[in-house]
Amino acid sequence: MLPDILKEMTVPAALELWDAEALTGGSCDFGETLLWVRRERIVDVCRLLKEKFQFVRLSGLTCIDRHPAEPRFEVLYLLHSIERNERLKLKVALDGAQPEVDSVTAVWKGANWYEREAFDLFGVRFVGHPDLKRLMLPADWEGHPLRKDFPVHGHKYSYRND
Repeated sequence: MLPDILKEMTVPAALELWDAEALTGGSCDFGETLLWVRRERIVDVCRLLKEKFQFVRLSGLTCIDRHPAEPRFEVLYLLHSIERNERLKLKVALDGAQPEVDSVTAVWKGANWYEREAFDLFGVRFVGHPDLKRLMLPADWEGHPLRKDFPVHGHKYSYRND
């Protein structure tokens, strides 16, 4: 339960008091706050932000491939609170061997296609997603084309329906 006093604080300060273990870092650039969240706590943090801080809109979710660096992947969540007139970015770091994080579709239904897109193009698995399958590429496509180690020349596929 979040004490009322925390609702009046800035989001980073309130989250730090609520559960410092959920965050691994943060910054504020150009008036927008970025918080690094532990992979295993992303759903808890998102639910708190939606229910207690009115971040009712997930306006985007994408993935960044930092290959060859580790952690290799970053999942970026873009949140918007209309009531607070605030934007907030969350990032989760994922290793390259098995990139997976819990799905936030239970918090924002709109995460469905964003997560499917990140799965399709980067190979990030969203655990608990209701229908995690390719969104844009054919079902028999091999690999994930936005990974930095994807072959430059790609694969030969026929796009004809004959």
